[in-house]
Amino acid sequence: MRKFTLEPVSAEHVRLLLRAGLMSPSSKGLHSWEFVVVEDAATIEALSRCKAQGSEFLAGAPMAIAVLARPEVSDVWIEDASVASAMMLLQAEDLGLGACWVQIRGRKDAAGRDAESNVRDVLGLPATLRVLSILAVGHKGMERKPFNEDRLLWDKVHFHSPLIPFDIN
Repeated sequence: MRKFTLEPVSAEHVRLLLRAGLMSPSSKGLHSWEFVVVEDAATIEALSRCKAQGSEFLAGAPMAIAVLARPEVSDVWIEDASVASAMMLLQAEDLGLGACWVQIRGRKDAAGRDAESNVRDVLGLPATLRVLSILAVGHKGMERKPFNEDRLLWDKVHFHSPLIPFDIN
């Protein structure tokens, strides 16, 4: 979901979203991730310009969650933060909210500056924190058609078991 209404996300929904992230599994239970909730429109607007493309829609979201991690805590911080991001996205859908992942790690702005540095500057974060993603969250500002299951790529699924037939169609 990349279009949102102006209605703020309730405190209870914010709590449930963060709970989903905090409950997400992490390698060795190290929980290298951290989250920054942003509800200030000017700050969200600044975050929407953190990379060259694909983040503009953030400016229309009433809330953003920056998903961060500490690499010194876990060598698989990217995976841990990715799982936490995905769990919060699923929780948003379950709550009837709209949400979208904005990739930050490995991206640059139009001038070639690292998007992570831009986010750290906007949020006043230390250089020790890595920025994986920003989640745009809000009440859905448009209707989407249900996913067409006829488009599922079942040919990408393989079974390596004599008990399960390979042809699943």
